[in-house]
Amino acid sequence: MAAPPSSGLTPYNGPWTDNEVTHLLKRCLFGASVSDIAHFKNKTLSAAVAELLTPASTAPPPPVKEYTTPATATTPDNNIAMGTTWVNDANNDGSVDSYRRASFKKWWMGLMINQDRSLLEKMTLFWHNHFSTETTTVGNSQFVYKHHAMLRTNALGNFRTLVLQVTTDPAMLVYLNGQYNTASAPDENYGRELQELFTVGKGPGSQYTEADVKAAAHVLTGWQNNSTTISSFFNPKRHDSTDKQFSAFYNNTVIKGQSDANAGATEIAALIDMILGTDESPKYICRCLYRYFVYYDIDDTVEANVITPLAAIFRANNFELKPVLSTLLQSQHFFDALIPGSMIKSPCDFVVGLCREFNITFPPASDYASNYGFFNWLVGIVTNMAQNIGDPPNVSGWPAYYQEPNFYELWLNSDILPKRNQYSDALVVTGYSLNGHSIKIDWGAFAKSLPNPSDPNQLLLDCINILYRIPLSDDARATIKTDILLGGQTNDTYWTTAWAEYVANPADMANTTIVLGHLRDLLKYLMDLSEYQLI
Repeated sequence: MAAPPSSGLTPYNGPWTDNEVTHLLKRCLFGASVSDIAHFKNKTLSAAVAELLTPASTAPPPPVKEYTTPATATTPDNNIAMGTTWVNDANNDGSVDSYRRASFKKWWMGLMINQDRSLLEKMTLFWHNHFSTETTTVGNSQFVYKHHAMLRTNALGNFRTLVLQVTTDPAMLVYLNGQYNTASAPDENYGRELQELFTVGKGPGSQYTEADVKAAAHVLTGWQNNSTTISSFFNPKRHDSTDKQFSAFYNNTVIKGQSDANAGATEIAALIDMILGTDESPKYICRCLYRYFVYYDIDDTVEANVITPLAAIFRANNFELKPVLSTLLQSQHFFDALIPGSMIKSPCDFVVGLCREFNITFPPASDYASNYGFFNWLVGIVTNMAQNIGDPPNVSGWPAYYQEPNFYELWLNSDILPKRNQYSDALVVTGYSLNGHSIKIDWGAFAKSLPNPSDPNQLLLDCINILYRIPLSDDARATIKTDILLGGQTNDTYWTTAWAEYVANPADMANTTIVLGHLRDLLKYLMDLSEYQLI
């Protein structure tokens, strides 16, 4: 794709077929299953987007203890029963915390696998990358869980509220040294990243100064953590109570120094209001959302037709996220023919999406030990593909979301592509086994979920439409059909007859083996092609 489309935010009024539904869902969910597509196809676009923006109202159960406390633990957590949550148990033992942080990652992977039909999981990952922290640096597993729960709770809410909560979040206070930021020794780390990465960015319209970084650092002095209560608190004795002067970029604003018990919260609120009051801040966040959901290249036309009007909507709605996302996801621009297939799947899109699109069956929720084992395997897979959830490489997040000019082209290289193929091959061919259970693609069940699997042409086309976002040529489809589904035969009735016999008499092992073998080879081949990397 040489350049992004020139269309804007005019509401989309074109066809609403499986193709458009699949595009919407693959961008908003991790994968789009046959049942997901059928569910949303029966709704209007506006109703579909409204549902995607309305996640389940109840928070998911927290992670549980599924590990054996290491013998090296000085303070073992034997008081926590297996299968019950550890998130309310204060324990500063380093080895226990390490196991708990691993437990957190497994749990999070499970939430993505078992997501509801909403943007919640995609947006939780978005904010984790945007307000990047690393579990290994934070250390305290309870801080890690609390930080994630905060991102999840606010993922589709109000951006101003989210920034305020992130600023005094215990994990962030550890990660960017906020707990050591005092009037006598101001630490500029968070004050810098708050502006550079979290709110206004580094674009040409972002003209904050080094003095603004220093002034913000003084505003943020006085916050500390309490590892017993798993919370942060403000200490007025450590706070700089003098006035803080900001540059012309912030209209020469002076944040009045405060010295009472509420000084920290008062000054931070003023700081966030000042930053969000710039023209650049809403544009910057809208650019981040655009690159996450649409495409990485933002040229002057996209800036004028999409980003600027989205930013106006953002500001007019007091920084509520849903109006922005609703407008973008229902726009002519989002459904432009150039957009589908223009992004490379992130590792989470690739790994989680495969599990969801093929309805891979995991053990019942009561078998938490097996499920956490499977989720741990998947965490290892995405980590090997360069997306270690919970531990982005640094405060900037994963380079694929910000590194010009390649952006998510960075998800693929000569090392990672074979790993992706190995993962999809494994779940097609052998599966992964643990505790007497196995996760594997059920080739026959997947084919049966399609409208007309007895017709090799329709079966192949349906597979392509679900797995790919760009079409294959007629010649390519004909070759795949002949070489794989027809086993080298030239008559479609070969497959039609074999499929009918498989459905009617699955105990005929000779025929069943042939049919399932062709389906296995077909799915393996399709997922090994480059088109499967695109979303």
